[in-house]
Amino acid sequence: MDTPKRTEIGELGEFGLIEQIKKGVVLHHASTLKGIGDDAAVIDGGLHHKKLISTDMLLEGIHFDLSYMPLTHLGYKAVTVNVSDIAAMNGIPKQMTISLGLSNRMSVEAVEALYEGIYAAAKDYQVDIVGGDTTSSRSGLVISITLIGELTSNNIVYRNGAKEGDIICLSGDIGGAYMGLQILEREKEVFKSDPNMQPKLDKYPYIVGRQLRPKARMDMIYELGDLDILPTSMIDVSDGLASEILHLCKQSQKGACIYEDKLPIEKETFETAAEFNMDPNTAALNGGEDYELLFTIGQKDYEKIKNHDDITTIGYIHSLDLGEVMVTNNKNTVELTAQGWVHF
Repeated sequence: MDTPKRTEIGELGEFGLIEQIKKGVVLHHASTLKGIGDDAAVIDGGLHHKKLISTDMLLEGIHFDLSYMPLTHLGYKAVTVNVSDIAAMNGIPKQMTISLGLSNRMSVEAVEALYEGIYAAAKDYQVDIVGGDTTSSRSGLVISITLIGELTSNNIVYRNGAKEGDIICLSGDIGGAYMGLQILEREKEVFKSDPNMQPKLDKYPYIVGRQLRPKARMDMIYELGDLDILPTSMIDVSDGLASEILHLCKQSQKGACIYEDKLPIEKETFETAAEFNMDPNTAALNGGEDYELLFTIGQKDYEKIKNHDDITTIGYIHSLDLGEVMVTNNKNTVELTAQGWVHF
């Protein structure tokens, strides 16, 4: 008898596994307008409204390390991750459910500290907490949040709408969260070797904050609305800029060209990368967890954003056969590859 074939999940990776699961998914209801494959599912809400549903899970030891992640910041970040997905669809977050797996190391006071951050995020993003679940966990703290958003039918933005000639835009700056993680991991190792040493974080307030307590860019969604701009496609930068560009291109069946000298990198990010003998563009392209918005706009909208302090135009969309490339500072053209978070 032949031994059944065993395929390791790591061979497929996160996105390959999602595609494998997706093959067996059958949608039974006409009200399900978009299932697997975007930042959030889209449900027909009636009366020209759409509902958005997004779920994210955070696991101790995989997505966070409690040796340097304060529980209050963790609660805030857990909500931010989901709100960012709703923002990437051009939606407004409304309600959420929170499910926790709690190990025996967690006290009531620890749970209260976690919820202090969740309450703060709920207030900042104007989201109602409407339910959830709690259970015990043998493998550390587990946080799973499902967030419901909404928007009008004609304002929804998918990943698949980019067109040739569209301008690629990016909110804020990138690479900071990754460099903040490098600082925290370094100081953790120093503390392990000498518990009397105090962490030296004073030099890095911006990038450490980007890692521990990021903000979803709902402000950018409101600004784009005020500017009368509806992006042709959009995604949030959670797995690294290169990875997100590849997602937009795959969904839109287009290629893209970006410019290395256009990547928005904060001074503190740049200097910290140099401290680690790292190319800051590596952090920008492949770091992840920045939760900025990557979006494309038609050329007719360029005049509206060309002088915007918090939006950078980094390239343009071209035909699929030209691929996804970056023009370097030396004017060489290199292929974009995704080297972001490895989940398995």
